Amino acid sequence: ATVPIVALAHGQAVRPHQPLYVAYLVTLVYAYFGWSWTRGGQTLGMRAWRIAVLAADGGDIGWGRAGLRLAAACLSWALAGLGYLALLVDPQRRTLHDRLSGTRVVVVPKPG
Repeated sequence: ATVPIVALAHGQAVRPHQPLYVAYLVTLVYAYFGWSWTRGGQTLGMRAWRIAVLAADGGDIGWGRAGLRLAAACLSWALAGLGYLALLVDPQRRTLHDRLSGTRVVVVPKPG
């Protein structure tokens, strides 16, 4: 992600915490997760684990819900990962970010 930025800066390193650079990286993260979750519900890692994200009603999630889920997942991490432990007490085994965004994670059956 940084290669094009360094090329545009004529080989100069990007200063840490530069607002435009941070915004660029946040946009790329949102684009990756948003594209993956709205196009089949899976990132590359989720494909390997055979899991997918769906809306709570079982349908596909849109860009807005993907953004909300990503933001809520950041909150789950910010709480020292406790948001992920919510699945241990939730009857439907949802994490905090699944509950906040109205999503759920399902196991994808093996093909064939």
